[in-house]
Formats: sequence, structure tokens, C-alpha cells
Amino acid sequence: MIRLFIVVNVDWFFLSHRKDIALSAQENGYEVTVVTKDTGMKSTIEALGLKVIDLPMNRSGQNIIEELYTCWFLYRLYRREKPDIVHHVGLKTILWGTLAAKLAKVHGVVNAVSGLGIFFSEENTSLVSKLLPKVLRFSHQRKNLAVIFQNEEDKGLFLKNRIIKEEQAFMIKGSGVDLNQYCYTPELESQKIKVLLTARMIVEKGVFVLVDAALKLKEKYRDKVEFLLCGGLDDNPKAIKEEELKSVCDGGYIQWLGYRTDVLELLKSCHIVAFPSYYKEGLPKSLIEAAAVGRPIVTTNSIGCKETVVDGYNGYLIPVKDSDTLAEKLNLLFEDENLRQNMGRNSRILAEKDFSIENVIHRHLEIYSQLSKA
Repeated sequence: MIRLFIVVNVDWFFLSHRKDIALSAQENGYEVTVVTKDTGMKSTIEALGLKVIDLPMNRSGQNIIEELYTCWFLYRLYRREKPDIVHHVGLKTILWGTLAAKLAKVHGVVNAVSGLGIFFSEENTSLVSKLLPKVLRFSHQRKNLAVIFQNEEDKGLFLKNRIIKEEQAFMIKGSGVDLNQYCYTPELESQKIKVLLTARMIVEKGVFVLVDAALKLKEKYRDKVEFLLCGGLDDNPKAIKEEELKSVCDGGYIQWLGYRTDVLELLKSCHIVAFPSYYKEGLPKSLIEAAAVGRPIVTTNSIGCKETVVDGYNGYLIPVKDSDTLAEKLNLLFEDENLRQNMGRNSRILAEKDFSIENVIHRHLEIYSQLSKA
């Protein structure tokens, strides 16, 4: 039996983004172990029949001692457990996991780049950030390695920095969505139009850009529209503090909902999804889910986000940090119910074409098989 380790920085991300791949691999005869930081979801993962190993990792930390300990932990784990394939999800696990896998002589490595986050940001001057390209370049110089990208920009950055060769790159648009669960749902009749943003509460996710656009529209729409900010607080260096959120939310026109587990129901009850992110996204799952449910999307013409919208077809692409244009596009959608509904139907068509979880699973199993036979 082929031993597959799926290494994810935190347990809740595994459940939301990689669970279906792991279960399908298990059904196809792989012995699957999930290596992830336990924040309280370990028992939930184990209830699925998957083995779980707790990962000592600070996903946004930049203390070099902590980082090297994570690498040392993975190296010892790989040496002891001898997995046939390790699948690293996210840049931090790719950074240290691929190095550990090379030193431990793991047979096959899959790396899933789900956005480059703060580590390739020009504003990031930390030691880890400076070391990043060098470490990646060294660890990726090996045979039997596949790197999965969600957008062309991330792939281009890895090629430009000579981290990988072209033949090692694979393109899979996002982590997929269950189109039966996230079924097309026409917008519900409601007294107020609801604009939903779902994201971790990080400045670069465009939270305050949306708030600013909402304030520009408030005089006209204060009694007709609700802006809903859905997402929990975060430990990212650019995370928004609770008091900052509360200071811009009035509980009516602009609401912060906090972390929620009923995102699907929120999507079905909303009319528009807005996501003015300028974070280095992979391909936001929140936008894939919005497309599947059939909602018009207003997002930025930036890395990852633009993969989910054909401008003028299922939503609008706007410049980053541009609350004026965001307000303008939202105003168009507020005023035209037929436009919203047509764009929503087009979102569903796009989701069926590009974002099916079945396609994502199939592509992953193909890559696993290819590496195991090499």
C-alpha cells in the first residue's frame, strides 16, 4: 500500500480545502496520514478514518528558530515513517517540508501552492523571506517532484526564480467545490440586498476597501442594503484587530459576523459577493463557492481573484484598493435585478466548467499515481 502524507499548516484548512482529496485517495487504496497543527479539529479528521499527526508550526510566524524546528520535526518524521509520497499544502509547509523530504530521501513530493501570501510581498523584509527563494531553489532540485499552481502568476514566479522547471509544474484551478452541495440557488426575495465578503479578517483581503465603498453608498442605500463581513480574527501580521472591526461596523448597514460555519446558507441568502483583495491569493475558495451558488462577484483584477470572473459576464474586475470603482459596480448591481440574476447564472456556468471537485480530485490522483510509479 502506498503511504501518502498530506501536510497542511492548520487542521481547519485541511477540512475546508483538502478533505475530499484525502478521502478519495484513501478510497483508491492509499494509506493516508494528515500532518497538521491541531487547533481542536483533530478528532473531526480522525472521525473520517484518517490518521493525524500534530504539526508544530506557526503558520504566520517569522522566528527563524521556530521555523528550523518545524523543518527538523518533518525531517525526523519522514525518516521514521518513510512515506512514499508527501503532499505539502501552502508555502510554509512547502518551504520546510520539501527540504526535509529531500534530506530524508522521500520518494515523491507534491507541492500545492495555494497563494504566496506575505512571503513574496515586497514589504516583507524578514530573514525568512530573504532565505525563501534560496531554500526553495535547493529543495526543489530533485527528481519525482510535482508543483501544483492555481494561477499563472505564481507559476511564473517559481519559474523566474529558477525554483522549478516547466515540466514540474501542474495547473489546477483551486481546491474545487462540490457542485451538488453548492447548488445553483436563485437570489431570494428580501427586503434588503445583501453584499457578502467571506475571508479571514486581514487588511490585504480588502475588508476596509469594501467598508469604504459601503460608506460612499450609505446615504443612498442605508435602508436598502446590508454589507456582511464574515470571517474570524487571524494571527497574520496584517490581521485586523477586533476593536478596529467594531469601530467600522454599525450592526445594521455594515455588520461583522465573525467566524461562521454556515457559509453556504449565507451565500444562498446574499445577492452579491464582494472580495476586493490585494493579498497574494492562490484561487480563493470563497469565490469558487460563490460562483457555484450562482452569485455575481465583484473582485480585483489581481493574482488568483481574476481567475474567477470574466469581466462583465459573471461580475466585475476592479483595480486594487479602488473603493470608488467598487462602489460604482455595486451600484450597478443594486439597481438592476436582471443583471444580478444573469451574472449569477453565468457564475454557475463558469463553476461547472472550471471548479468541479471531481475534476480536482481526478487530477490529484493522476499526479499521485505518476509519482508512485516513477
